[in-house]
Amino acid sequence: MNSQIRNVSKKLITSSAIVFALLGTLMLSSVTQASSVETYTFTKPEYQIRFHELNKILRCPKCQNQNLADSNSSISQDLRREVKRLIEEGRNDDQITEFMVMRYGSFVLYKPKLDKITYFLWYGPIGFGIFGLIMVIFIVMRQKRKKLEQESDTSTPNSNLLNAQEQAEIDKLLNK
Repeated sequence: MNSQIRNVSKKLITSSAIVFALLGTLMLSSVTQASSVETYTFTKPEYQIRFHELNKILRCPKCQNQNLADSNSSISQDLRREVKRLIEEGRNDDQITEFMVMRYGSFVLYKPKLDKITYFLWYGPIGFGIFGLIMVIFIVMRQKRKKLEQESDTSTPNSNLLNAQEQAEIDKLLNK
């Protein structure tokens, strides 16, 4: 009995040590993967406000749905440095966004401007919604029509019967 208790306690201690070792390794690995925080110094305080606003409206070209402020990719870091440089050069927000659009396309803007290239982006979802609604209405109407046709077929059961002349012709053919 004592040997069984010792064996169970040894297994418990061993499994606890393994769990603690894995947790320690996990905690240490997460510390090593933490990224550094970028800090920028600006010559004027309003430049810093503009910098943060521009980083919110510009999208990272590499990331699917992150702005420059939220992304940690290397290209977004480069773009943040570029935005800072352009602000320090004295360019306004429109010039900076135009520069980014010229370089990376309309994808770099979270809210692309409405033009002939982005019509589909803006109006495509509405068009697909209307198309889907039309298809649903068409399918429902077709199902109702089929149901009415089936009801009309079953409401007149004698329509499938032969009239007297047709029955006489069939009897005549069968009796030959």
